[in-house]
Amino acid sequence: MSESENLWQKVIMPLNSNLAEVVQNLEENTIKIVLIVNKLGVLLGTICDGDIRRGLLKGLNMGSEIDTLIQYDALLAPPDMDRQLVIQLMEANKIKQVPIVDEKHQVIGLHLWGDISKPVSRPNLMVIMAGGMGTRLRPQTESLPKPLLPVGNKPMLEHIIERAKLEGFTHFIIAIHYLGHLIEEHFGNGDRLGVSIDYLREETPLGTAGALSLLSPPNEAFVVTNGDVITDIRYGEMIDFHNRYLSSATMAVRVHEWEHPFGVVKTDGIDIVSFEEKPIAKSHINAGVYVLNPEYLSFLTTNEHCDMPVLFERLKLNSKRIIAYPMHEPWLDVGRPNDLEQANKENLI
Repeated sequence: MSESENLWQKVIMPLNSNLAEVVQNLEENTIKIVLIVNKLGVLLGTICDGDIRRGLLKGLNMGSEIDTLIQYDALLAPPDMDRQLVIQLMEANKIKQVPIVDEKHQVIGLHLWGDISKPVSRPNLMVIMAGGMGTRLRPQTESLPKPLLPVGNKPMLEHIIERAKLEGFTHFIIAIHYLGHLIEEHFGNGDRLGVSIDYLREETPLGTAGALSLLSPPNEAFVVTNGDVITDIRYGEMIDFHNRYLSSATMAVRVHEWEHPFGVVKTDGIDIVSFEEKPIAKSHINAGVYVLNPEYLSFLTTNEHCDMPVLFERLKLNSKRIIAYPMHEPWLDVGRPNDLEQANKENLI
């Protein structure tokens, strides 16, 4: 029995669902689409991962209604559509799911690209920044580099590689500096994990982008991730997003909310204009995962320290397109002892 036959019923949701409920459904199921129906079970439209990201960029929050996110003109298939025609439809429109509806427009199934095609092999390179000193995690990092600290039963860096491997990535380059020889000893050339691993060796700390100055430019867009970022982000889908919007550089971002501890009084001179009780401020924060076009490695100077936001600024100043990839997936930057404890406690990987 195919994945769609097992799971498509679980992704049917009512119109009165909110954004948080849709996101939870997308994360719990592997179909990567939600089917929105009315009270009679008639399909109104679909919501996929990309729709969520566009909504987050427009300022929606997890309590928002979903009506503006629904794709009301989604492509549909009748139950008797030929399989080869379905494949052609999905290829032509670059989609991975097509709902199957009956004559009453009620959902009776779902075509999934994974059921009718081979897994996508990613030729794209992934570079993992693993050269940091990990000073905030001492004493754990006095004899072990931070990316080798265990989360669950294996180093966090190994989780990153295995997660990307599931998406078809096979070539990794690890940038190392502090206790880098231990990382090389653990991973070697990658044979144990069924991948290929090479190394960029920093003589001095070069920042979150500087090590890329040692990289021979690959043939196509590549992923860069910090070696201490634990996330369920889809690296391959981020590359697809980057290419779709003809971006020069793409940064994964998360919405961060901060509640003011006091009521805020807005004034005009001495006159009180309004009150706001403990307002919540929202901002996008850098999630430490990027996609870059190889030609823009020329914006780096060999062996010169550079952090990734600085590289993005250089691209922007040279009229190159830089974009944000809004993510809703579980994410944790393991920089402090309580972060490491949280990663193990909550089983984020």
